[in-house]
Amino acid sequence: MTEHEECPSCPRCRAGICEVHRPVVGRRKAAVFVVAGILLLAGVIVEYFTPYPFAGTALLLAAAILSGYDVLKAGLLALVRLRFSIAVLITIAAAGAFLTQNPAEGATVLYLYTIAEFLEEYAAGRAERSIASLLDVAPQTARVRRDDGEVTVPVDEVGVGETVIARPGDTIPLDGVVTGGGSSVDQAAITGESVPAAKGVGDAVYAGTRNVEGYLEIRVTKPEAESTIARVVALVAEAQAHTSPTEAFIERFSRYYTPAVILGAALLVVVPPLAFGVPFVEAFYRALVLLVIACPCALAISTPVSMVSGITTAAHNGVLIKGRDSLETVGLAKVVVFDKTGTLTTGRLEVDGVVGFGVPATEVLAAAAALESRSGHPIAEAVRRRAEEEDVLLPDVEEFVSIAGRGVQGRIGGETCLLGNAALFPDAAGGAWRQEYDRLEGEGKTVILAGTDSGVFGLIALSDVIKKDAEMTVAHLRARGIRTVMLTGDNERVGEAVARRIGIDECHAGLLPEDKVAMVERLMDRYGLVVMVGDGVNDAPALARANVGVAMGAIGSDVAIEAADIVVMEDDISRVAYLVALSEKTVSVIRQNVTTALVVKLGIAALAVFGLVTLWMAVAFGDMGLSFAVILNALRIGRPDTGNPP
Repeated sequence: MTEHEECPSCPRCRAGICEVHRPVVGRRKAAVFVVAGILLLAGVIVEYFTPYPFAGTALLLAAAILSGYDVLKAGLLALVRLRFSIAVLITIAAAGAFLTQNPAEGATVLYLYTIAEFLEEYAAGRAERSIASLLDVAPQTARVRRDDGEVTVPVDEVGVGETVIARPGDTIPLDGVVTGGGSSVDQAAITGESVPAAKGVGDAVYAGTRNVEGYLEIRVTKPEAESTIARVVALVAEAQAHTSPTEAFIERFSRYYTPAVILGAALLVVVPPLAFGVPFVEAFYRALVLLVIACPCALAISTPVSMVSGITTAAHNGVLIKGRDSLETVGLAKVVVFDKTGTLTTGRLEVDGVVGFGVPATEVLAAAAALESRSGHPIAEAVRRRAEEEDVLLPDVEEFVSIAGRGVQGRIGGETCLLGNAALFPDAAGGAWRQEYDRLEGEGKTVILAGTDSGVFGLIALSDVIKKDAEMTVAHLRARGIRTVMLTGDNERVGEAVARRIGIDECHAGLLPEDKVAMVERLMDRYGLVVMVGDGVNDAPALARANVGVAMGAIGSDVAIEAADIVVMEDDISRVAYLVALSEKTVSVIRQNVTTALVVKLGIAALAVFGLVTLWMAVAFGDMGLSFAVILNALRIGRPDTGNPP
């Protein structure tokens, strides 16, 4: 039992990553490296520079057994069970080197291979340390108000409904709702957004975010194990268990690879001596070199280490990728489909313009806001908000009546005023207002009319506000050769107007949820891989049907986190362009790693056939060196050029 297993309150233990507490290289392994290295060096010196080769061989054998004990044990067990693993190749190669009177090379093979194995372990450990760094942002204790006092307790002992205190500079320990005070909160740990968000009474706050300046009292809504940061960590860890298409191919390839290599080595032992007169010992040595260079270590880690680097980089930037397959697919997709409302637009109507006919625009707005003060419709909220912004004084309204499907009416200053759509004014003459009405509608705006029984005296145009980075995001995607499509339940005129302003390539309007699913299927048939971006709840069917579903602004939303393959925690549309760039870079690095591993190994294998490569060179350059190069290349994914959203 380790020290961590005795610490159940450790969040890393609960996340299944307690190994990150351990040193990168344990004392035992470090001692093995040092002692085996000394024995290896001493053995080479005694073997080649003294008249006691037997003593040198003994030292080299000790170095081989000490450094390669685990490999030799695994190789022999696998050989007995007729399972041809990488350890079998190394065991055969090392034993063959000693049998052919090349003990220095046999010991070197095992020593260098052990270092290569350590590099693989380091790559896996880095993934766990990356996950753990997400947990590090959340404090392990919380200030809780109990019995009219304030006590500090471990976060796992704080119950739902209790009140925790966060002072300036404190990190918020648990998810909750602000019940007192006000402040700005830095949510970068979860959302990746560097600008602090204002928080007041009634606002939700999340574990791991930092209280910048004010005092906050927070009612806890979730226990620590179910907090947003804990869910993010759990899902990132789960994502690393998924297999991408490239990884699946390499796994299938490896099943046949090792037996084929052993068969090739056997032929190399038999054919050259019989066909070309090559000495048997020399042919046998070449076969051993081939076995060593054929070890697919670098090839095996080339994809997973790159995927892990991409997934953890995304998590640190507020993008939660729930599977390696999803990360790879985004970089290969040629179509990104957007929902309109709540994704490309804010989903909140705003007054776009006020036009008066024979009366000032402020009078039109005053009358409209006065009538809408009795209504809870989204249009009414937008009109009232505009009147408040312009400090418009509202007249009194009497005899207010709501007319279903058409608008509202009431008496203002002794005269009946009407506010609503064109159906509310069937007898009104056309003219200037009709031309302006048609023009505004043609721009995709929602238009309401203000008037009296005698005619229309004003128009108010409203529109759904387009998100500030929507146009830039679409431009980024187009620059990468990706087609953009927008799906909306709005009418065609509104949909086309929004698509035109943003630069969307293709728009489909008037769609019900089931229509959106059918449209996604049609796009998949036409273009292949399709990424769907939506708000995570209303678009759940289409998100689930697409090859990859991306939910926007899902911080605190369990439904959105569960529904999508990728979750953008902050409601920031520019993260979609960042996600595509990250995925493309990850796929590019994977291809570089796989290609490099294959080219280097095939090149050295070809040299080995002609006896131009030694055993130690095969391990140093074709295995350990190649593994190190693959890991370094994968670490580039997390560099700032990709790690920051555009």
